[in-house]
Amino acid sequence: MPVCPAVTACACASARCGRSRRYPSDTSDAEWALLAPLLPVPACQTTAGGRPETHCRRVVVDAIRYVIHNGCVWRALPVDFPPWRTVYGFYQRWNARGATTAVHEALRARARQTAGRDAEPTAAVIDSQSVRAAATVPKASRGWDNAKKVNGRKRHIAVDTTGLLLEVLITPASTQDRDAARPLLFNLKRARRRVRRTWADAATPASCCPGRRHG
Repeated sequence: MPVCPAVTACACASARCGRSRRYPSDTSDAEWALLAPLLPVPACQTTAGGRPETHCRRVVVDAIRYVIHNGCVWRALPVDFPPWRTVYGFYQRWNARGATTAVHEALRARARQTAGRDAEPTAAVIDSQSVRAAATVPKASRGWDNAKKVNGRKRHIAVDTTGLLLEVLITPASTQDRDAARPLLFNLKRARRRVRRTWADAATPASCCPGRRHG
């Protein structure tokens, strides 16, 4: 089975693949050692086969992190990274194969363990936040939050007791918290079997969350 040159070049945690470290968002050796095994297997190393990757995976990850860290458009990637279309293509493929979720899960577990907690939480906190939508957001997916005077969408989130994200549900801003709590907690229960207690504010009545305790 052929071995992708780009993968072997990244095998060493200290390898920079010909690119010097220069941005705060670049991965450290410890970060790359954690992230590398979570990325999908290259196509050229699968039974289906595929073309070898020509770009170092660590550099691609650094490019993705640069966009996220700086909040810039893909086209604004500095020239020492691979072409932005290449980086964006990697991001799309990896995200479709669940790499984003896998990385988030692993980092949250590591952060909890570093804090002296179990990797998986047993309690959660739910809340929501209304956010103004851009003019490009379709009217069908936005709404008016009269309490916050916001025309846009609402993020319903569940976090562990340290504030690390567990689940998120996006609705029009007009959606009441009590209506969104049911699907949010359903998703939380399905993904987090160990969660046995959930805290919510007074705007989310206990009747919407059977089997859960509220603060």
